[in-house]
Amino acid sequence: MTTTLMETKVARLSTSSIRPERSVQDIIGAGRSAPAGSRGAWGLSLLTALLCWASFTPLDWGPLGWISLVPVLLLVRIERKTRWMYTALTVTSFLGWVATLQWMRLGDPAMVPAWIALAAYLGISLPVFVGLTRVAVHRLHVPLMLSAPVVWTGLEFLRAHLMTGFPWYFLGHTQHHWAELIQIADLFGTYGVSFLLMLTSAVIAGLVPSHWLAKLHLLSTDDKRTPQRYSVTFLQQRKQVVVCLSLLIATLTYGFVRRGQAEFTTGPRVALIQGNYTTSLKHDPDQWGEIFKMHRYLTGQAVKHQPDLVVWPETMFRYRLFQHAAGMTDEQLKQVHPEIPLASWHDRQVVEVLGDLAEEANAAAIIGLDAIEAQPGSLSHYNSAAFIVPENGITSRYDKVHRVPFGEYIPLRESLPWLQSLTPFGDDFGIQAGESMKFFDDGEWRYAPLICFEDTVPHLVRQVVEVSGRNGAPADVLVNLTNDGWFHGSSELDQHLITARFRTIETRTPMVRAVNTGISAIIDGDGLVVEPEAFIDFDGLTEGNPRTSMRDPETGRFYKQLNCAMVGAVPLDPRGSLYVLWGDWFAAVCAACCLALVVAGLTLKPKPLVVAA
Repeated sequence: MTTTLMETKVARLSTSSIRPERSVQDIIGAGRSAPAGSRGAWGLSLLTALLCWASFTPLDWGPLGWISLVPVLLLVRIERKTRWMYTALTVTSFLGWVATLQWMRLGDPAMVPAWIALAAYLGISLPVFVGLTRVAVHRLHVPLMLSAPVVWTGLEFLRAHLMTGFPWYFLGHTQHHWAELIQIADLFGTYGVSFLLMLTSAVIAGLVPSHWLAKLHLLSTDDKRTPQRYSVTFLQQRKQVVVCLSLLIATLTYGFVRRGQAEFTTGPRVALIQGNYTTSLKHDPDQWGEIFKMHRYLTGQAVKHQPDLVVWPETMFRYRLFQHAAGMTDEQLKQVHPEIPLASWHDRQVVEVLGDLAEEANAAAIIGLDAIEAQPGSLSHYNSAAFIVPENGITSRYDKVHRVPFGEYIPLRESLPWLQSLTPFGDDFGIQAGESMKFFDDGEWRYAPLICFEDTVPHLVRQVVEVSGRNGAPADVLVNLTNDGWFHGSSELDQHLITARFRTIETRTPMVRAVNTGISAIIDGDGLVVEPEAFIDFDGLTEGNPRTSMRDPETGRFYKQLNCAMVGAVPLDPRGSLYVLWGDWFAAVCAACCLALVVAGLTLKPKPLVVAA
């Protein structure tokens, strides 16, 4: 027994004696090649999150958009990533989006999970951006000033399309105050403005001295001994600055020229009716009569200014429009939905009231409402815009085609029914998507309706204008009907307007917006909000101090949460748009480059790091 134990110990000693011991040089080399600590990555990631948040509303400090991404671009410059770098990017980006999207919580307590989920989804974009750009810079040796804007633009394009898209808070949106700069949107879309800002940020990041990287705790022990490896020669810096300034000058020159070509002609006079009703009031049937009275009163006040078109916001005519296919019998209607009284299908009161509104105004009207449509064997519920003409009544109806996930429908509910249990909604929740775009023709003018967030989707609005041009005549005016009463006068209202303004530049088509709680507006083809000829402030009249402008004269900000109406002529834009003609080819190429970088990152191994002796 004792002999066996001794043999075992000897065998272990013999085995350990043949293991190669690490030399002192190996230990030193390992220490030198170890990544830097995480402090620098956390600090720079947090700084970018703060700068990005401040660049957008509510602070709206647009100039920060030029430098907001510079801190994380320094994380791209270093060859060896720091400890916890991607964790820091993910966490701080998530927190930044939580702060930016805080207005989502105001709609309903049930929207809090959606708020957090969307922030988490968007928070992934920053570490993905850094990771793909690092692949381009360190494995494919693409200059930072090219790789960073390409990757960023490609990711914005993908964000605008994936999961029905979220084309809000693009980097280019921070420059909405700089009218000349953003005119390139009619060439490349808003993506072109984002590209220019990111290119500038990359050039600025390249100008940061290499010894600053050590001071920011970004370099490993070995890199600290040779920080000059990250130095950019003065000649290279000068070339990059020259290229950046040349593009900026070219962009501004184009903007000045295009704005100088704007020979707007007077279009239809439009009356925009804006109620001030939170969502809780809107969904209270006891308030429907009051909502109708307010909108009808404001319409009557606007009629004094002889509008050609009256627009009510999204679903603010609270009584549903019931319509069915011709020839359907009562028995068929009962089978479609037994709980809907037959009287609702045969009642003409809603149609008559809408016709009376147009008659009283002596103007065409576009009214937002819910439409219930029956076909043999099916029932559809739509978020719609009805077009009413005096003497003819309802002549057309547009049903919203781009729905908001979890706000207007539950994605994949048919194939994954368990998703329903994760929401506070009943089995009858949701609306159907409209089948196609519609255009409302009224004499010499053609209107293209957009409902709710449809005015924020660049490729959708472009398609609307492009299809209109192919089918009869180009749309003269984009008409957006929106209900922002969910968000209680928050920064969402401002950001929604900002995003819509870029659609008018991209398509060179003016837009009018009638928005519950605001901000209603007339926007010209340069993306500028036009002061209305008449501003009717019901709340101010009631209080004895009516406002005469849509802006606060002290702050310059738009008023929100008002019962008001505004009337003005729409400036028609005769200019064409290459963006409408060519589409998103530029951003799509950038997105393809992102996908190629994903493949490169998975297949190309990084070069072994050389440790200085």
